[in-house]
Amino acid sequence: MSTIRITKHFDFETAHALYGYDGKCKNIHGHSYQLYVTIIGSPINDENHVKNGMVLDFGDLKRIVKSEIVTVFDHATVLNKNSPHATLAEKIKPHSPKVLLVNYQPTSENMLIDFAEKISEHLPNSVKLHSLKLHETNNSYAEWFASDQSILSTLSEG
Repeated sequence: MSTIRITKHFDFETAHALYGYDGKCKNIHGHSYQLYVTIIGSPINDENHVKNGMVLDFGDLKRIVKSEIVTVFDHATVLNKNSPHATLAEKIKPHSPKVLLVNYQPTSENMLIDFAEKISEHLPNSVKLHSLKLHETNNSYAEWFASDQSILSTLSEG
């Protein structure tokens, strides 16, 4: 049985600010994010199955990522609720109500960790999340790989 990876690309616009940062990103600003979601599994091998030959229907992957990530983050302002930005969020909401307060500094790296957890929870048992790539700009991106997660825990123990 072959193992196959499939990838779907998503675009969304999000604003954020990095509390305590020493550069321009301490100010509220936005990005046109590009998210690449790659899952891994074996194609269904059952001629009577409507999804025969698929690891997962691209439409099913789209539904999961859109509901868990894109719809939530698109045109939202993302701020760290464990910082004084929580107060800022309350001031913004009357004028722009789509404000997300998250439990982390909203960097691309931390967003990927959040996205990986949210997407993985909704995947069928027959597939696994393989990797995520999040472009913040055309030439800057962060990546998350499932295979790295055990390496990271080993490094932090040592």
